[in-house]
Amino acid sequence: MEIVIGLPKGSLNNVNRGNTYQLFKDAGYEVRGYEPGNESYEINIANDDEIKAFLTRPQSTPVELNRGMVDIAIVGEDWVKEESVSHEGGITKIGDLDYGQTRLIVAVPVDSPYFSLSEFFRLNKDRKTPILCFTEYPNLTRKHIMENDGYKEVFGDSIPLVQVRGLVDGENDMVQIINSDGATEVYIAKGADLIVDNTQTGSSLKKAGLVELETIMHSSAGLYAGVSCVDEKLEKAKMIFEQLYGATTARKYFDVKFNVNNDIALVVSDFLVDNGYCSDEPTINSGSKFSQINVLIEKNKFPEMLNGIKKYNASSVVRMMLNNM
Repeated sequence: MEIVIGLPKGSLNNVNRGNTYQLFKDAGYEVRGYEPGNESYEINIANDDEIKAFLTRPQSTPVELNRGMVDIAIVGEDWVKEESVSHEGGITKIGDLDYGQTRLIVAVPVDSPYFSLSEFFRLNKDRKTPILCFTEYPNLTRKHIMENDGYKEVFGDSIPLVQVRGLVDGENDMVQIINSDGATEVYIAKGADLIVDNTQTGSSLKKAGLVELETIMHSSAGLYAGVSCVDEKLEKAKMIFEQLYGATTARKYFDVKFNVNNDIALVVSDFLVDNGYCSDEPTINSGSKFSQINVLIEKNKFPEMLNGIKKYNASSVVRMMLNNM
């Protein structure tokens, strides 16, 4: 049995955002040819000969899943939804991997007089030139616009025109949704009225002189199965997900060890439990005079815990990263 997996090209394998390569390494896979910035289209999982891996672009990954070109893939939910607007398809989510979080948003120039998309359409109802919206998500954008109260008041049930390169669809040429193929924010400077784009922090939008009007959806990376992932392949896919999910969960924790006097070890253990400073009950290893206490703690709670255990004269504090849970 061989299962074909699509591994994401782009931001989800960026060391500052997702680093899917490191995720696979942390999950115990020996990955070759997928180092960030130096990816190959054919990737080798050296220690699992049942997995065949290819590099995939997020925009095309759902298409490949729906056509059985890959069995499973890591991709953002936004791209899956974009492919599934007009038909359900055969893509199912095996599980969310809780990284690569982003939002799909509507944005306009920062000096625009609009506070919502509905207001945008109402204030532009008498204009004589088409409203231009650039996006990499034409399907989700058209769906969102057609559900907007302001659009329905001005244009009724008419379908906005969508243009993807030379292909044109839709009847309302006063609202034109144009595929951008990346770098979407620059189209505002070129005369677009609004854009729909994904953003993580909003900083790139601000640099481009844009402001958000509203959020269409929240998205994160997940492992998805396509039409060909059935029976043995599906069971294998679930095993891969469990390995990866353990590694993503581990990213949120520190493995911490420290020493305290034997006579207060149980008191310190109760302190850690009562304050939620451990994922499970602390492990205590007693010596002749000192006890070593070992806990797994969420990273954001570590500074607070460190201050707390200093009151018990904790010594030899060691903080380590986890690879898996």
